[in-house]
Amino acid sequence: MPLPSLPSKLGEILSADEIKHAPKATPPKQVLKPTQTKAKTVTASPTPPPATPLETGPAPIVESAPPTTPATPRLSNKKKKNQAKSVTEPVSPSIKKLFVLDTNVLLHDANCLFKFEEHDVFIPMIVLEELDHQKKGLSEVARNARQVSRHLEALVDDQDIHQGIALNHLGHIEARGQLFFQISALESKLPIEIPKGVADNAILHVVHALQNQHPDKQIALVSKDINMRLKARTLGIPTEDYRHDHVIDDSDLLFSGARELPDDFWQTHGHNMESWQQNGITYYKIQGSLCSELYVNEFVYTNQEPGLIAQVKQVNTNKAVLATIRDYSHNKNNVWGITARNQEQNFALNLLMNPDCDFVSLLGQAGTGKTLLALASALTQTLETQLYNEIIITRATVPVGDEIGFLPGTEEEKMAPWMGALEDNLEVLHLGNNRLSALKQDANRNATMDIIRSHIKVKSMSFMRGRTFQNKFLIIDEAQNLTSKQMKTLVTRAGPGTKIVCMGNIAQIDTPYLTEGSSGLTYVVDRFKGWPHSGHITLHRGERSRLADYANEAL
Repeated sequence: MPLPSLPSKLGEILSADEIKHAPKATPPKQVLKPTQTKAKTVTASPTPPPATPLETGPAPIVESAPPTTPATPRLSNKKKKNQAKSVTEPVSPSIKKLFVLDTNVLLHDANCLFKFEEHDVFIPMIVLEELDHQKKGLSEVARNARQVSRHLEALVDDQDIHQGIALNHLGHIEARGQLFFQISALESKLPIEIPKGVADNAILHVVHALQNQHPDKQIALVSKDINMRLKARTLGIPTEDYRHDHVIDDSDLLFSGARELPDDFWQTHGHNMESWQQNGITYYKIQGSLCSELYVNEFVYTNQEPGLIAQVKQVNTNKAVLATIRDYSHNKNNVWGITARNQEQNFALNLLMNPDCDFVSLLGQAGTGKTLLALASALTQTLETQLYNEIIITRATVPVGDEIGFLPGTEEEKMAPWMGALEDNLEVLHLGNNRLSALKQDANRNATMDIIRSHIKVKSMSFMRGRTFQNKFLIIDEAQNLTSKQMKTLVTRAGPGTKIVCMGNIAQIDTPYLTEGSSGLTYVVDRFKGWPHSGHITLHRGERSRLADYANEAL
């Protein structure tokens, strides 16, 4: 309560008669609290109607003794409001679940223990046994198994394993749950008889036993194995997929890099517009509600008059700066003899030829020109403008069919069968439309090809760790078959003056356990959007041949 105000004048000494005839002080008045039920109320006329729990009216005034410290603490207005709400509507608290982890989840993500937020994690004994079998080797699965074992050892150290181990005591503040181990035998009668010698079936027995022991707790099995989840559901066990590595749930929600502006764009965003020219480029400074949804280096276009094809340069809340782009569809702006055949290819060439754009991702189906555009821009900036001193091409070596066996030779000779697309595009870039030179096989053509090949290096991803590329044009082909960790390993190899181009088709993923939502290509597209030195474009229109276009649609 606030302190009384300071006296404005000095006090006076009263006589005995003045003290005797002075009015008696009334005791302080107090509001009736829910805990004070014995207080004597003062009747008032008229009597107000009783207040509802959500609409609290004025409390009756009571005569009481001088106030004392209440038994219950005084509630704030916010707490009173919540308390009143709980009288009429039960507020369901955050439901804390217990997730039983399958081995493949731990092998998929070594840090998955700390990504379940406030929920608890349970690890069966059979999972620890399987981790022990997977820890040997140099593969990513073996590395994850060893890392999980290190995490578990650090968590168990000096902790009571019987009471549960807090997952955040190692510094992972996002993990607010506890870790539990199987410390006793858990057996239960399943509705369907299944063999007990299989590790997956042993995990199902453990989950079913936990459900019987804790019927009031929500228990779910987390597994990356689809068949495991199907077996669990047939037994009435709730299951979930480990989706923390999924960037998106639907590939249609992936950032495309270009958007069509609404028809009323100029009416809603053209007020107080500023425009200027600099180095042959026209800039527009607009403001409106759509500006907050734009990303830097995103392409925008309108099909209504007046038409606009521009690139977003700056975004600031409800303001944005747009800049016109170079028309690479015109022959005077050709890139190593290649011109853009559609609007999306024009967008891609603007990104590839921009030296300020360090990272470019190209997404599209087969035949859209991803490799051709990337290679043409790389040759132009390496041999003509000499912005880069070398072209490095790599790709994920995942076969479509069965392996053909050991490949002899050096690193580049082993990678040669995987670089058929490189040879095909080099032939297109070098020959152009002059087919007679292909028949003549003259010395000039061979000498030119030798110069081009001397600036192109084909490298394997297996030997990328620890390298640093300086002033290189790095092309990562078939990037949809890479995991997020592999993609991070490659992108972090970039040194000063290096440009990285990632391209692929997420509809053609050949790597097991990878989906459109968890692919490394999807991962970098989502993480790099909006960064001022990166760009992305999705190519939809095929330019290979009418046969290939029809096959993509019909097959």
